Amino acid sequence: MNDLLYKIALSLIDEVGSVTARKLLSYIGDPCEVFKAKERDLLQVPGIGTYVAEKILSTRDEAIRLAEKELEFISSKNIEVLYFLDEKYPDKLNHCEDAPVILYSKGNAGFNHRKILSVVGTREATDYGRKCCRDLIKDLAANHPGLLIVSGLAYGIDIAAHQAALENKLETVAVLGHGLHMIYPTLHSKAAAEIMEHGALLTEFSSSSTNDKSNFARRNRIVAGMADATVVIESGLKGGSLITADIAMSYNRDVFAFPGKAGDQHSSGCNWLIKTNKAALAESFADIEYQLGWQTGKKKKADPQRALFIELSETEQRIITLLNSEKLSIDMISIKMDMPVSKISPVLLELEFKNLIKNLPGNIYAII
Repeated sequence: MNDLLYKIALSLIDEVGSVTARKLLSYIGDPCEVFKAKERDLLQVPGIGTYVAEKILSTRDEAIRLAEKELEFISSKNIEVLYFLDEKYPDKLNHCEDAPVILYSKGNAGFNHRKILSVVGTREATDYGRKCCRDLIKDLAANHPGLLIVSGLAYGIDIAAHQAALENKLETVAVLGHGLHMIYPTLHSKAAAEIMEHGALLTEFSSSSTNDKSNFARRNRIVAGMADATVVIESGLKGGSLITADIAMSYNRDVFAFPGKAGDQHSSGCNWLIKTNKAALAESFADIEYQLGWQTGKKKKADPQRALFIELSETEQRIITLLNSEKLSIDMISIKMDMPVSKISPVLLELEFKNLIKNLPGNIYAII
């Protein structure tokens, strides 16, 4: 329990976001060691200057106090805490450099289904948008019964996606922009209860967090990051759906958009995504199924034999073996290799020169 206390506390330190938290853990060690670190230790971590180091030192006692309260809350509400190195933590999300180190979950779903799709769209959904959403999920459920549907519990397309998943016996995850001490919008409280029975509520925010507007933009990276692809159904030229699509693209994930009539403000964002080649046009589940290679149920894998004819050091071979299984951020490679980032970086660069790996957006590495 003490270990969990420090894990939660790390996520509550002022000026320490997800990227900084992962760097701290990569360079200093486990969360407990971060709380013992002196200023000179913190300053050795790339990206941490005097201001941030002093902020960490001056606010970590308060973070411990808040974490103690959070432990009481999660214990009383039967909430599960997922640390980013835990087996239950969303694996696809862990490939994203800015993924939270801590997630709070309530419900019955797992987060590592072989096929995961995020479905997002406008809060002001039309009958056309809701029908597209229902038909898409109904057809996907019939052909891919193990699919997990992810959305954000908001009005419009989000809640339609959750309801369609429940109606078609698919698990669904609602990613919240606030802690599990509340449900927003309150009108969706009944739906949230059903989701917990046949899916889960998921958030990075503690019960001490406020219902701040900026939180909903932050949660979009989780919606995008934990899925194989994001589908946008109805969206204006501004709004959270386009933000989620943009984040998904930055993570090198597929993005799909359902087209609408020319000049229709409800579909102007989707049409723009298609027109600018930021999203593939989708008119049915078959378009998504084909693009993702789900027709055969086979996942594309890199050829593990590629590196056999190139002389590799032991460290290089270990990295190739890791990346043959999944894409990884440099911090995750560092953790899995039990080596500091400073020693991993030149090896990754050498592998790039050998044309064996590539550096994707977000400092994610993958086999070529």
